[in-house]
Amino acid sequence: MPNFSEGRDDAVLADLRAAMEAPARLLDVHTDWDHHRSVFTLVGSGEDLVESLVKGIAAASEGIDLRKHAGAHPRIGAADVVPLVPLRPEDEPAAREAALELGDRVAEELGLPVFFYARLAGNGMEPAHFRRGGREELQRRMDSGEILPDRGPGRLHPTAGGVLIGVRRPLIAFNVNLRGATVGVAREIAALVRERDGGFPGVRALGLDLPKAGLVQVSMNVTDWEASALHDIVATIVAEAESRGAEVAGSELVGLMPAGAAVEAAGNVLRIDGFDPRHVLELRLLDD
Repeated sequence: MPNFSEGRDDAVLADLRAAMEAPARLLDVHTDWDHHRSVFTLVGSGEDLVESLVKGIAAASEGIDLRKHAGAHPRIGAADVVPLVPLRPEDEPAAREAALELGDRVAEELGLPVFFYARLAGNGMEPAHFRRGGREELQRRMDSGEILPDRGPGRLHPTAGGVLIGVRRPLIAFNVNLRGATVGVAREIAALVRERDGGFPGVRALGLDLPKAGLVQVSMNVTDWEASALHDIVATIVAEAESRGAEVAGSELVGLMPAGAAVEAAGNVLRIDGFDPRHVLELRLLDD
């Protein structure tokens, strides 16, 4: 699920799409003007994914100039973060092998520094560790020896930056937009729901300003939807927003989500006891 630092230029987005349509299968593209970011969802064998991702990262490096980039979402590269996501635990070794091959090719063929994160990194570092302070701060930390790329040159590319490559479990990228609130309120609520500050397990959250939409946002990655149900998170955000004189204007799914999470939320809203994927016709047909 590569995340590119482009959400506004239709020509660049078209080039990215064209680059990654084969040999992997492109399932979904999500773009956001305020975040100035796009998320592509591809499926395929490790070999096919590596081929498509190398082409996509090359297109991003050619078409995106970070010196001219301004968006709500933090970033260190044109192809900012590229996670490979095994859908079953037994597929993780193959995902790791593909991610390592991708890192080698990005460094050798495109000349970009590559940093490993999540399950691919021995220390388990997440993207926020590298993004802290932006590209200039990352370069300073590289120059000091605090952070070294796992592959490629020791300096960030002047226009394309670097690439974060990782292996992780499926997560849900989920945003809740607030009306009548400041970005400070969004950050307060983000702190209340994220795990780091005592909130929901497996939730990472930021408060962001969306100037084009005229809203602010609680932007989240839910890394363990079985431990933290989306409807519980949303209910907390609604209550906290209302207590501050604001309201929830709507929510947004970035990319795709596991069927189990959608089923659990639907069962809660409909108040169906014991509702799970076994009760969904199409999912049962797939099992059969």
